[in-house]
Amino acid sequence: MLKETFIFIFCSSLFFGTLRAETPQIISDIQIAAEDGHADAQYTLGGMYYSGDGVQQNYVDAAKWVRLAADQGFAKAQYNLGELYYKGQGTLQNYTEAAKWFRLAALQGIPDAQYNLGVSYATGKGVVQDYSEAAKWYRLAALQGDVKAQYNLGVSYATGKGVVQDYSESIKWYMSAADRGHSMAQNNLGVMYAKGNGVNQNYTEAAKWFRLAAMQGNAKAQIALGLMHEKGYGVTQNVSEALNWYRLAADQGNLVAQKKLLKMEQGNAINDSKTAQENKLAIVRF
Repeated sequence: MLKETFIFIFCSSLFFGTLRAETPQIISDIQIAAEDGHADAQYTLGGMYYSGDGVQQNYVDAAKWVRLAADQGFAKAQYNLGELYYKGQGTLQNYTEAAKWFRLAALQGIPDAQYNLGVSYATGKGVVQDYSEAAKWYRLAALQGDVKAQYNLGVSYATGKGVVQDYSESIKWYMSAADRGHSMAQNNLGVMYAKGNGVNQNYTEAAKWFRLAAMQGNAKAQIALGLMHEKGYGVTQNVSEALNWYRLAADQGNLVAQKKLLKMEQGNAINDSKTAQENKLAIVRF
């Protein structure tokens, strides 16, 4: 019943940083330096236009200045220009251009660019789909500590996409991401322990990781933790506690949890004043 969830999440945050231009003179100095061709000033000015920091927010002007810096080989500008193309902000959306700029930044060692290039290859956006290339770029970013890349590399090893399937390697990368609070890595680590994939089967350890993910609002982990409490796997059997976790997932619109909750309450798993109302809500959500 437990199933690992494999998803790719595209990094969508630009890292211009926050420049608090406190005086018109500072803004003027940056503008002059940018017009004189200084890449760092062009990049900073692009960030100001992107965020509306000291100037009127304007994505077109943001893209203009970021491009000028990127054309000079400024790595962070190359990455952010890729993001602008990917999202279609200040320019027409173009996945091929996005991948081009991600690659240039990735080759300069920017971990977010390496991760995004990996996702581009995994999804086939802007490049020919190639799971081996995806895993290659995930690894480079993961080795630099990028938590998203660590999770996706764990997924690659668990599924055998782009690499030889290796549950032990999958566990290693899930653990790296899970230790830093990545809820899907925590959930998938719970699944690995529950199924005994790459580790000795250990329901107590599985429940531990499901709980960490569930407490972050991960609906799949909430359902898994509910199941552990319902059956007494790795925790003391406690139907009330199971229902509490099922409710949290159901409240997020998860149909599996809603059906599970309805079935248990119709079977008189508990009998309290909330039962009728919860059944009604669950039925409406179907």
